[in-house]
Amino acid sequence: VVFARGTDEPKGIGQVGSAFVDSLRAQVAGMNITTYAVDYDAGKLQLGSGDGAKDAIKHIKTMAASCPDTKIVLGGYSQGANVVNIVAGNPIVGIAWGPALPSSLAENVAAIATFGNVANRSGTKLPSQSAMFTGKAIDLCNPADPICHAGEGNAWSGHTDGYVPVYTTQAAVFAASTLVAGSSLAVPGF
Repeated sequence: VVFARGTDEPKGIGQVGSAFVDSLRAQVAGMNITTYAVDYDAGKLQLGSGDGAKDAIKHIKTMAASCPDTKIVLGGYSQGANVVNIVAGNPIVGIAWGPALPSSLAENVAAIATFGNVANRSGTKLPSQSAMFTGKAIDLCNPADPICHAGEGNAWSGHTDGYVPVYTTQAAVFAASTLVAGSSLAVPGF
């Protein structure tokens, strides 16, 4: 799992990333799930998304070259979802922070999961916009999250506390189904 943490979270995969990975491990108990924390400045000014995308792409390229049969799950929360948008060739409307993952490596990515993705506010949700990853991506927005959902009833807590465990589990079930497709493992609930 290559995961980009949210704004101001300490280095690592963050709270949402950790919950997602824990749930994914439970879904595919027979698989070896490792993590890679995207290395980028996830500060409040949000100037590091392009660097994060470059780091994620570099890691995916390295994994594809050294372990071509490894299935990669790409994920991001909040500002980390911006990183994933760039990697998937789906930058926020009018903002291009860097090049996308080369299409030749799209097959190495089994699934994508984003949470609290600001692209939703502009109508450019990842699953419906990225030609490389249609059918392999899930983009989850808590309806109380003002970052990804415009409307009444939003609160900052909908963004900071609204994804664990419901949405992280939903994304893990989705990612697990793509990981086990064609394997001998079974996914609970499928």
